[in-house]
Amino acid sequence: MPVRSLPPPTKRRKTAVESTSIKFLEAQLTSAVAENGTLNPLADLLMLAYGSSDTKEMSKAVYSIYRVFVLIISRGMLVHGGDDAAKLVRKWIWEKLESYVELLVGLLQDEEPALRKSSLEILFSLLKHLSTSLTKSSPTAQPQFHLAHFKHIIHGLLLCPPSPRSNGSRKHNSKTMLDVRENFVEVWFSVYDDIRWCFLREATLVLSKFSSSEYPHLLDNLLSIMEKLSTFPTDPSELNSWWVEELGIKPQKHKGAKGGAEEDDDTESGNENDEDDWRKFFDEDSNAKDTKKHSVKARAHTLTFHQSLYSLQAHRAVFTRTWLNFLPHLSSVSTSSNRALTTRALNIMHRGVLPHLTRPVLVMDWISACVDLGETVGLLALNALFTLMRDYNLDYPSFFTRLYAFLHRDVLHLKHRARFFRLTELFLSSTHLPATLLASFPIIMVVPFTYNILKRHPALMVMIHNNSGTDTDPFIADEPNPNSTNALDSSLWELHSHIHHYDSAVSTMARIFAEAFTKPGYSMEDFLDHTYGTLIETEIKRKIKKEPALAMELRKDLFPTADAANTDDGVVGRDVVSELWVFG
Repeated sequence: MPVRSLPPPTKRRKTAVESTSIKFLEAQLTSAVAENGTLNPLADLLMLAYGSSDTKEMSKAVYSIYRVFVLIISRGMLVHGGDDAAKLVRKWIWEKLESYVELLVGLLQDEEPALRKSSLEILFSLLKHLSTSLTKSSPTAQPQFHLAHFKHIIHGLLLCPPSPRSNGSRKHNSKTMLDVRENFVEVWFSVYDDIRWCFLREATLVLSKFSSSEYPHLLDNLLSIMEKLSTFPTDPSELNSWWVEELGIKPQKHKGAKGGAEEDDDTESGNENDEDDWRKFFDEDSNAKDTKKHSVKARAHTLTFHQSLYSLQAHRAVFTRTWLNFLPHLSSVSTSSNRALTTRALNIMHRGVLPHLTRPVLVMDWISACVDLGETVGLLALNALFTLMRDYNLDYPSFFTRLYAFLHRDVLHLKHRARFFRLTELFLSSTHLPATLLASFPIIMVVPFTYNILKRHPALMVMIHNNSGTDTDPFIADEPNPNSTNALDSSLWELHSHIHHYDSAVSTMARIFAEAFTKPGYSMEDFLDHTYGTLIETEIKRKIKKEPALAMELRKDLFPTADAANTDDGVVGRDVVSELWVFG
């Protein structure tokens, strides 16, 4: 049945009445705010908004209420003070504002994209107006940020309450709408320093207060936002973008607790007991390079809110705290969804998380536990672990033993196999690695990778033509320690066998080991993305210069079996070709 282009007559009359009522109520409230009259029509306007099922009428009601509350806030009607009657009125207005904010937060999960977008914009606009009003009424005349209102926005983005138009058909078990998340990240989270700092702090509180079993998409919603963070300050001069404009005024320099002296004058005269202060865990290393000398110099936990926003140390501390609280939730319960989230977290760990932590080694235990999971998770965890070793001086002696454990034929069928080979080449690039360790790796690697290893480490050349005279291969394939595999006493006979490979490209490349090593190293980028599909496609598209010889009659032993030599027709026996395609 086709959808009607116009609503039924009764609905047209109803929406027309609602539209007239919305305009009338807004006009009444605008006049009441200017003349200090009664605000009772505000309750009626909210009832119209909650009861509206039409998208356009809902949008009109939402914007009408927004304009009314902007007038109320700008007139200072929410500021503390006044007699008992004024306090009762103010309490009533706050209740209506809370109800309106709850409506907006629910609309973030609405089916109508226009309502989702407008609700998010109104919520942040109200945050700016409320923060400005709070700053004007502050007795200390310090810039303020309305955290109570911002918490509602955080709950809407992470907990995702259902839309009021869903009639209770949805619960708090949905993901953040894609357009809402992208709009929040691109317009606010990645742009304004105060929004980012407050979001990270409040997200940590949400993780500790709400259970992921009750809100199954909480971890996914948080990671979906944090992994999209494209910018993070690396210098105090980059802290210069504020959604609440009053926060753009630089704070006073932090004063010490004793004597009121500024710490800028005496940064090294600290308390001797500070060495045992656990709160230094999130503070910057005192021996770090002096690249932050113009920032607010004090511990993160001693700064005021305004000073924290101008402290690079405080931004790194709140970022660290959020990740340290988030990561254990991923490994608390072993489920397929948590494993997928772990993969996503490790995918950005080396470039988007570790450089901004106060002490990157704090995540070492979690990363090491991920290596034990194996497969894709383990491969990505090795990358993060290597970053800790290379850039942050982590001592992890068993790294190459863990890496060697991944080198089996199944690694060629993983989703991230190309990235794994890129990383493995990087891991083995050091010229200080012993030859006994390195010899264990090319035994089961591909031709160009092995050539690069031999080119970089000449001590392994003995493996190319190693005629030991023994009938058995001394290589111990089951040995988990690469230093004890006797690989250096073995040879690369497996690669030599590839000169008879059915694929001409492979056989040609394998012959390079019989030539002088004068060719520069291969670029692994030219080979890592090749699959069986690309090889077959290349062969299909290749132009045949000479027609191949064809048999005139079909042989019965076209695909020979292991026992074909002992049979007359070559049919009975074990299918060798089929066994080549069994992986596991």
